[in-house]
Amino acid sequence: MVWLYGRHPVLAALANPERRIERLLATKEVAERHAAEFAGKSIEIVAREEMVQRLPAGGVHQGLAALVTPLEAAVLEDVLARCSDDALILALDQVTDPHNVGAILRSAAAFGAAGLVVTERHAPADTGVLAKAASGGLEIVPLVRAVNLARSLEHLTEAGFWLYGLDERGDAAIAALDLKGRVCIVLGAEGEGLRRLTAEKCDRLVTIPTTRALASLNVSNAAAVAAYEWARRRT
Repeated sequence: MVWLYGRHPVLAALANPERRIERLLATKEVAERHAAEFAGKSIEIVAREEMVQRLPAGGVHQGLAALVTPLEAAVLEDVLARCSDDALILALDQVTDPHNVGAILRSAAAFGAAGLVVTERHAPADTGVLAKAASGGLEIVPLVRAVNLARSLEHLTEAGFWLYGLDERGDAAIAALDLKGRVCIVLGAEGEGLRRLTAEKCDRLVTIPTTRALASLNVSNAAAVAAYEWARRRT
């Protein structure tokens, strides 16, 4: 089990019927403020100092925490079955920082992505740190852990997805793409970028142009820009 903390992650977990809540802790003020969301729930009223002792060092809990059972890992085939003919999936190639993966989940939820695929190895667990960075996105966007990312990308291609890898070697800006139909944006790890085999599985490598003053974006920022670029064509 794992502790989730912070207003958005915990309230999103409470609203998720797939999430099993073992314990729910709140300060008196927070319990009164969110009485409607807590209706029918068993709540332990605790002091802020006691909550701090139960959580990882530096965890910003905002007076609210929940001990939960990890969500069952999503299956790619199930995600694909729920995708429309116009869908976005994000895929991460060995992105290990939970803050980055959490932030990408948040962007994926905000812009309507159907799922996020990560590598089973070299990817963070569903910790409170990741959930806090996701700000509720962990409860909304299916998180698929791929044993073999290259094979998962092949499955996406077979399901009618166009695969675009974000890479400095790209020959076109993402804003120049059509981005219609089923689209998968593939992003690599900080510094290393896409692995060779991952890049080869992509239909095209594309870039996000930046100024010379700062040549590259953080992977979570790049994912947000790419997801927004996909979403804005639909508004």
